[in-house]
Amino acid sequence: EASRADAGRSRLVAPRGRLLPGANGSPAGSGFPGQRIYLDYNATTPLAPEVAQAVWDAMRQAWGNPSSSHPAGRKAKELVGSARESLARMVGGRPEDIIFTSGGTEANNMVIQTARRHFCENQARPGDGWGTPHIVTSSVEHDSVRLPLEQLVKESLAEVTFVAVSPQSGRAEVDDVLAAIRPTTCLVSIMLANNETGVIMPVTELSQRVRALNQQRAAAGLPRILVHTDAAQMIGKGRVDVQELGVDYLTIVGHKFYGPRIGALYVRGPGGWWCPGELGLGLAAELVSKNWEAYEAHMRDVRDYLEARLEASFGKQRIHLNSHFTGSKRLCNTSNFSILGPGLQGRRVLSCCQTLLASVGAACHSEKGDRPSSILLSCGIPCDVAQNALRLSVGRDTTRADVDLVVQDLVQAVAQLEQDQTL
Repeated sequence: EASRADAGRSRLVAPRGRLLPGANGSPAGSGFPGQRIYLDYNATTPLAPEVAQAVWDAMRQAWGNPSSSHPAGRKAKELVGSARESLARMVGGRPEDIIFTSGGTEANNMVIQTARRHFCENQARPGDGWGTPHIVTSSVEHDSVRLPLEQLVKESLAEVTFVAVSPQSGRAEVDDVLAAIRPTTCLVSIMLANNETGVIMPVTELSQRVRALNQQRAAAGLPRILVHTDAAQMIGKGRVDVQELGVDYLTIVGHKFYGPRIGALYVRGPGGWWCPGELGLGLAAELVSKNWEAYEAHMRDVRDYLEARLEASFGKQRIHLNSHFTGSKRLCNTSNFSILGPGLQGRRVLSCCQTLLASVGAACHSEKGDRPSSILLSCGIPCDVAQNALRLSVGRDTTRADVDLVVQDLVQAVAQLEQDQTL
């Protein structure tokens, strides 16, 4: 199973996640040949320096079991509580609603298994005749949702409907999701923002409609439908408020917002376990709570500048912006585009780049060679265009100067590939 813990593991990341020295020893940010610019922040982010220090301090000073009554245990319990409060504040929930997990994959699996088990244990009473629990999701979910659902279907433990996204909007439209609901539906799981296109899904409207539907279902004796959203890509790039979203579950992934490689789940009810990374996750959440508007404005400015430079350098006719959908909002930091032309598959272009560190899509799909992204194909992007796709995702420290170097690098890479084709 693909795990978020694998995403970006092989990437080179500078302490601030922006520029890296090359093999010739040129200093980061010097502008000399050999420097590398990281634009794969949707795969993973570096630890913020404050977070790295907090994790180190916790490992030295708060190594006790938080259930123990001695000083080391009390210190650990205090830090766990503080981290839980910070995460709750970041997403608009209560501290007791936060469960720490090993990562986003575990959080998503926990939701799926809990919803299915709740249906089987409490809803399917003898004589109801409801049968197998049913789950609704979208066709563009992360593998940590898609793969366990496919396994449940294979084992005849659940039925699943994968709702196709609209080619016009790139979203899983609310009416289409609601149309897939059955009497046996126990869970609707729709990501908050897509990791490849950056398209933001209509989760708030979906939750409102499901809430109204649940009132009708209760009167008819049907099970309540739970709503889950994987917010891995949205946190740190835009406002995330569980009260506004109206969801029952929300997945939090630390390494997507400059925190450690652990995760958390928003759900009504306490639980979890302790590791020093929880303090780091809490501090990363504090940084998001205090600065998300500034982060969002900066990343949007750099992303828009990137797309403008691409069109200016290659010509608007040669750049297809795969993440632009009429009427849809998208992540402030994400640009998915294709440089049109034969022999310019995304992976080939990246292999010729001397400066850019990026990916063609989700890092957990990196073994799929030149096959186009199934996410882009689901969004209606033609196969020949999707094959050439690149996903660049900027970070908090990415600058316009970085973008200039990256675009120059892409121009040189494309020129090299086209020259090779004429030989």
